[in-house]
Amino acid sequence: MYQRVGERPRPRAALPALCVTQITSWGIVYYAFPVLNPQITTATGWPTGATTAAFSAALLVSAVAGIRVGRIIDRHGPRTVMTTGSVLGVTSVLIIASAPNLPVFTAGWLLAGLAMAATFYQPAFAALTRWWAPDHVRALTIVTLAGGLASTAFAPLTATLAGHLSWRATYAVLALILAAVTIPAHALALKAPWPEPSLSTESHANGGVEKAARTRPFWMLATTLTLSAFTVSAAVIALVPLMTERGYTSTEAAWALGLGGAGQTLGRTLYATLARHTSPTTRTVTLVALGALTTAALAVAPGPYGLLVALSVAAGTVRGNLTLLQATAVTDRWGTTHYGRLSGLLAAPTTTAAAIAPFAGAVAAAPLGGYPQLFIALAAISAAACMTGFKTTPTRTAGIGSAPGR
Repeated sequence: MYQRVGERPRPRAALPALCVTQITSWGIVYYAFPVLNPQITTATGWPTGATTAAFSAALLVSAVAGIRVGRIIDRHGPRTVMTTGSVLGVTSVLIIASAPNLPVFTAGWLLAGLAMAATFYQPAFAALTRWWAPDHVRALTIVTLAGGLASTAFAPLTATLAGHLSWRATYAVLALILAAVTIPAHALALKAPWPEPSLSTESHANGGVEKAARTRPFWMLATTLTLSAFTVSAAVIALVPLMTERGYTSTEAAWALGLGGAGQTLGRTLYATLARHTSPTTRTVTLVALGALTTAALAVAPGPYGLLVALSVAAGTVRGNLTLLQATAVTDRWGTTHYGRLSGLLAAPTTTAAAIAPFAGAVAAAPLGGYPQLFIALAAISAAACMTGFKTTPTRTAGIGSAPGR
C-alpha cells in the first residue's frame, strides 16, 4: 500500500486519487457555475451580478479559510481535512441546487468556499509536498496537469446535462458525482502516516513559521504573487471582450481562450526543467516578466487572428508555470516544515486578488478607454510585480529552512 523513500512513507494511491479528485472538485464546484449561471438567472430572475457576487464570495471565503486549513494539514495531514471538505462540497452544491431564494443560494456558495479551501490545490499541494519531498515538483506537476483537465471534462458534461435537465437537477446530478468520487477517494487513499518534517529543515528553524511569515522576503513574495494573480485573472476573463471589441466573433474569441488553456497545460510540463536551471528568485521574476510581456503584446497587437491565438497560447504557457511557481515558492525558500501554513498565508491574498480581478477589470475598461488600454494597465501591474520579485530571496536568518536556491 505504501512506497517508502528513505524513511518517508508514500501512499501509492494518493497521487492518482488526488489527480481524479482535483478534476472532479474543480469541475463541479468551480467550472460548472459559469456554464449554468445564464440558465440560473433566466430561470430565477436573480440578477447576474448577484449570482456572480455569491460565487466570488466563495473564493474569498476560500482564501481566508485556507490559512487555517494549511495549519491543520501541517499538524495532522490531509485525510480528515480533504474528506470533510468533500462532504461540505456535496452539501453546498445540494444547497445551491435547492435554494428557494438568493440569500440561501449565497449561503450555499459561502459553504462551498470552505469546501474549496479544503479540497482544491492548496491542501493537495501540502500533502504531496510532505509525502513526495524532495521529488515533490514532479508530483505537483502531475496533479496540476490533471487539474487542468477539469474544465475540459466538466464544462461539456455540465452543458450536456443542462440541455436535458433544469439547472437545479443538473447541480443535483453533479453533487452525486462529487460524492461518489471525492469522498471515498480522500478517505481511503490518504491514509498513510503523516511524516515528520525533514530533520534538515527542522535544523534551520529560527523562530518557526511566525518568524518566516514576518520577514521582508515573505511579504515581497506575497506582493509579487498577488499582483501577478490579479493580472492573470483579469486578463483571462477580459480576453474575449478584447477580441470582440476588435471585430472578432465570440466563437473566434472563445477558441483563442480555449487554446490558451492548452498552453497552460504545456507550461506545466516545462516547469520542472525550468526549476532545475534557475534560482527561485530568477524563476519568479522571469515568469512574472513573461506574463507582463504577453499581456502587453495582446494589448498592442490588433491581429491577425493567428497571431492573437499564438499570443494567447504563450500567455497560457506562462500561466501554467505560474501555478507551479506558487506551489513551490515556500519549499524553495523555507523548506517543507510549515508548508501548509505558509502556503495558506500566500494563497489568501492571491486568491482574493483573483476573485476581484474580473470584476475590477470589467469596471476599469471603460474609464481607461477600452480593453487594449486595460491590458496595458495590467501589464504595468505585472511589471511592478517584477520589481518586488527581486526581493524575495530569504537570508539565512529569515526564518525556517532559510536558504536561497541556486
